[in-house]
Amino acid sequence: MNRSLPPSRSYSFAFPRLDTVIEVESVADRLVVHASRDTFSRDRKACFLRRLAAEGFIAEEWASDWVTVRWIVEPDRFMPDQAHRAKTGRFMRRFLAAAFALWLSLMAFAFLQVAR
Repeated sequence: MNRSLPPSRSYSFAFPRLDTVIEVESVADRLVVHASRDTFSRDRKACFLRRLAAEGFIAEEWASDWVTVRWIVEPDRFMPDQAHRAKTGRFMRRFLAAAFALWLSLMAFAFLQVAR
């Protein structure tokens, strides 16, 4: 028996003015919306789903029955993991050390020019 499941579709949306990122996952019989923050009111949720349906991202039935859509607020889902934070920290330390070395060499050059 070879049963294939319909493909899962996932879309990400950013709302910079609200400082919120939303990821919409559509699987055959359910729609799950993951949000980085709880900044959407009931009306905004309904409007957002109607807009998604109008643009073809989700099925029209989800826009009319938006209460059954599962909204999950999980900020950790959108944060970088420990490995990325460590890599960024190493990069910033090297960058600041190089900037300090450049500044120090420019200051030394300036003082040597004045001393002549």
